[in-house]
Amino acid sequence: MAEAPPKKTLVLSRSLGSGRRVLDVGQVRQSFSHGRSKTVTVEVKRKRTLSSNTPSVAKELSSEDSARPLGLTDQEWEMRLRVVKEAMRDADALEERKSKEAELYALAEKNCQEDAPHSQQDAQLEGEKAREEVEALAGIPPLPSTSLPPGKGGYRSVTSKESGDEKGERKNKKSFSPVKRSIRPEADKRRTKISINAALNEQEERLRSQASLWRARRKSRLQQAQDVEQTRQVRDVVIPEAISVQELANRMAVRAAEVLKILMRLGVTTTINQTLDADTAELLVGEFGHNVRRVSESDVELGLKGEPDTATDFLPRPPVVTIMGHVDHGNTSLLDAIRRTDVALREAGGITQHIGAYQITLKDGRRITFIDTPGHAAFTEMRARGANVTDIVVLVVAADDGIKEQTVEAIHHAKAANVPIIVAINKIDKPGANADRVRQELLGHEIVVEAFGGDVLDVEVSAKTEHNLDKLAEAILMQAEILDLKSNPNRTAEGIIIESEVRQGLGPVATILVQRGRLCPGDIFVSGVVSGRVRSLLNDCRQKLTVVEPGTPAEVTGFNAAPSPGDELVVVADEARAKEIAQFRERKQRERASALKARGSVEQMFAKISSDEKLQMLSAVVKADVQGSAEAICNSLAKLSNDEVCVRILHSGIGSITESDIALARTSRAIVIGFNVRANPQAREMAQREGIELCYYSIVYDLIDAMKARLSGLLAPEQREKILGTAEIRQIFEAKKTGKIAGCIVAEGCIRRGAKVRLFREGTIAHEGYVRSLRRIREEVSEVAKGFECGMTLTDCQDIREGDIIECFEVEEIARRLA
Repeated sequence: MAEAPPKKTLVLSRSLGSGRRVLDVGQVRQSFSHGRSKTVTVEVKRKRTLSSNTPSVAKELSSEDSARPLGLTDQEWEMRLRVVKEAMRDADALEERKSKEAELYALAEKNCQEDAPHSQQDAQLEGEKAREEVEALAGIPPLPSTSLPPGKGGYRSVTSKESGDEKGERKNKKSFSPVKRSIRPEADKRRTKISINAALNEQEERLRSQASLWRARRKSRLQQAQDVEQTRQVRDVVIPEAISVQELANRMAVRAAEVLKILMRLGVTTTINQTLDADTAELLVGEFGHNVRRVSESDVELGLKGEPDTATDFLPRPPVVTIMGHVDHGNTSLLDAIRRTDVALREAGGITQHIGAYQITLKDGRRITFIDTPGHAAFTEMRARGANVTDIVVLVVAADDGIKEQTVEAIHHAKAANVPIIVAINKIDKPGANADRVRQELLGHEIVVEAFGGDVLDVEVSAKTEHNLDKLAEAILMQAEILDLKSNPNRTAEGIIIESEVRQGLGPVATILVQRGRLCPGDIFVSGVVSGRVRSLLNDCRQKLTVVEPGTPAEVTGFNAAPSPGDELVVVADEARAKEIAQFRERKQRERASALKARGSVEQMFAKISSDEKLQMLSAVVKADVQGSAEAICNSLAKLSNDEVCVRILHSGIGSITESDIALARTSRAIVIGFNVRANPQAREMAQREGIELCYYSIVYDLIDAMKARLSGLLAPEQREKILGTAEIRQIFEAKKTGKIAGCIVAEGCIRRGAKVRLFREGTIAHEGYVRSLRRIREEVSEVAKGFECGMTLTDCQDIREGDIIECFEVEEIARRLA
């Protein structure tokens, strides 16, 4: 500290206690952090010493009337004297305490130097401990603690030197203890205001600033955070096929910025909303030290069908029999004769166009489930579904007609499904029926009946006279006993969708065949991309059922949309899982559809555009009564397409024709096809206003024939040339206006004005055009017959010579039809 300049004597005005008081004046330089300093002028009050024999100050001052200010009462004057006396007594006590603190400081420093601590922190703690011991021995009371707010130096956290009880108590109270007094006198200066004596006695030692203390505390907290980060918890992170950066950070319990930092280090620039593939996500999880567990979106279907059945769970069930055969061979009539019903009479056109499932009970109580499939060529998918869900196929063949196309197709479906075949030779009562011829024709398709030494059962029946129907039932039951058909009814139900439709008042209705378990009202199920809850169960007679056993067909209501025939129906535990599985399947279906429509190369795009320009399209919206019929119609129309014309199906569905169907057809000027359905009044009115054609059909082959005729009208007509006649040029004439005129004689046929001609020279075509003018004896004529002479001029042709042959012909357009 700089040396104080010589003191000067100042005379102050009259003050309390005495008339004149002399003070010493000096300058003090204060040092701060970062090399800053400040010089201040201070006044030093001389220390007043009081001895024991000195009379009382109050008495002395009170005796001096001149020292008493004017206007003060005796009580106020006594109070002032008492305050002055207490202040002087406190100053004496403070001087005594400072002297003792200096002695304690010297003693503590000596002890610290003797012990030689290893670190500055240990030295400070041991010095404080020594100071407390000395203060306790000397009987010096501790200074009262000042209540400073947290973060200003007046509080500190509980240190590791405190006992466990004190730690727990302070932790529960969430409080801090005041900072202990430092063993250095200058440490107290930071906690109190600076006085004149303290400023004069301050040494040159530089104290630590408050900002420096804050930086030290922050560094300590960061170090503690790093220690916590090093001991971070290891987690099992589930990684799907695709995951966003934000979701991955949440699963690892880290900030997204840290994940982005690792990605940038790996050379990947992305955002928190961008999707990462599974391999990149796995690499990131490994960088953070977590465990990786890869999963797939298809895992949502794991365990859907439950545990496999054991042999002790199986119980006998009725056989499922599918009746298949060619159209008009009596398939449905044979089933009607067995069931005592008239389904065939209610079918349009007398042919089966819907797939049906029925169950009959024989006289002995045994049951048989029948599935009736259409025989028309358009219903191939229905026959394939029937063969896939059946146990036995009854192949119906007319005895007077023999093997036909759909009969062969039914044989192929049965072989593909690996199910046994029973041949029912129907119409045995008709004249000209020949059962042996049918058996002979079956040999050509590797079907050997028992009469010819094979293992295939055959029964001669008649649906009209009900001949041998009992034998057919016995043959079915015998084959079922050989197969030993069993299923587990004591589990969640599983089945197959046979057919679906939208019924007024009930909504989507599906005909199902239960294969395992029992289906009851209230069960939650998922089927393909739709889900729902069973509202009601109906049999083929529209009677309500309380439970559906394995091998039994039923009509189910409660679907949120019409399911697709052939989809599996599985009962699940809750509605949430049913919706999750349905949404996953729907998403996969959209992805497959978009993949089929994926954009190819530029060359492929231009090739498609050029082909579309040449291709004539017939756009159509198809609505049918059941899903199977709509599917069959779409497949049949697709088969009518060729390189020149095609049918584009804008939409296909089930139910009546609505206004949305008309609006869709209006955009592409398409026709609307209704198969066994009609348009509602609003849609019919809209179609009439917009000029949209509505086509109603109830028989599938009538629909196909009508669409074939429409496509035939879009075909370009076939052009054929018809030779009218030939003429030989004998002489060439020149004319100023018309140019060269060919003088000809008609050799064959006739020559017509305006007809197409070809000019042949030495056997090759020299020109092709039209007859511009035709004259005979200077008169314009329309036609010149064989053997007559004429003069003619040709369009755009002046290069004619004698001896050239002119061939006259016309082009005929012939309408084409699809095969």
